[in-house]
This record gives sequence, C-alpha cells and structure tokens, in this order.
Amino acid sequence: MTISLTVNGEAMCAETDLNLAEFLKSRELDPKKVAVERNLEIVPKSTFESVLLQEGDRLEIVHFIGGG
Repeated sequence: MTISLTVNGEAMCAETDLNLAEFLKSRELDPKKVAVERNLEIVPKSTFESVLLQEGDRLEIVHFIGGG
C-alpha cells in the first residue's frame, strides 16, 4: 500500500509505514546533509528515525552543499 506526499512541490507516492530516514535513503539522500520541513515544521535530525510519513504530508528537503 502507498501514501501520497508532496516533496519540494512535486506529488509522489511512498510506501506506508516508512519513516523519514528510510524515505531519504530511498531517494539516495544522506540524512546528515539535508534539512527537512514537514507540514511547515522543521524536523530535528534526531527524530528522522521515529517520524512516520503520513498521507498528505508536505515535505521540503534542502541539501547542504559545501564549497570553498
């Protein structure tokens, strides 16, 4: 079964019972190098493993890019 999400303005589907850390890894994103806003609230990195994605969630994911 799947749920519908909006990620950075794009509609997509994800598996049910998926936590945020698993979702990020499924998209080949390093949880240490991103910031995530879920339904207009910043999600602390320490909770990525315990935050279960829900039907209709709106995620904004920002990548940190180093330079110099």
